[in-house]
Amino acid sequence: MSVRERFEFDLKNLRDKLIEIGSLTEIALSKAIDALENQHIEQALEIIDDDNRVDELDEEINDIAILLIAKQQPVAVDLRRIIVAIKISSDIERMADFAVNIAKSTIRIGDEPLVKPIHSIKKMHKIASEMLSLSIKAFNEEDIVLAKKVADMDDQVDELYGETIRDILDLMETKKENSQQLTQLLFICRYIERTADHATNISENIMYLVKGQRYDLNS
Repeated sequence: MSVRERFEFDLKNLRDKLIEIGSLTEIALSKAIDALENQHIEQALEIIDDDNRVDELDEEINDIAILLIAKQQPVAVDLRRIIVAIKISSDIERMADFAVNIAKSTIRIGDEPLVKPIHSIKKMHKIASEMLSLSIKAFNEEDIVLAKKVADMDDQVDELYGETIRDILDLMETKKENSQQLTQLLFICRYIERTADHATNISENIMYLVKGQRYDLNS
């Protein structure tokens, strides 16, 4: 195997692990919202336990990237591919942490009946989850058009976030006895909104990878 072939092999391994960490995180977020809706405490606990694999993958991605830089001394777009992979892995690992945080909030709510249906929270999650999935696809294909689409979707999440927060704050005025649950729902909304922000970060890094310059897609 030539030096270049070895480099391409390791780079593919890096991409494969990014796809895996992205998939695991998408599943964790989906399970977290499902656990919240059904108040499934055991499932919430599983999400917390399963987070170890995401942390391991993040470390593996960093190790591969560091070795590639040390051994191959890549330049230009090859170096950007590796640097961006590290940054994307970090963003995804944070998203997985948000899934864990949602699970912890679900456990804190316990079996107390939900004060309000979580339709808007589920809508926010659906968009944020799609942003994660598409951002990984955009990285794999180095597709800046798709990356821009992901960033544009963040506006939908922000709008839903604002509406949902206002609804919950209004409920806090009339349902003071449920203030603990409503506080946890506020946290959950924030976790999902931040998930979408990290997907936008991934999009910005894809733009940097392809174009070689930084773009602020959150403005």
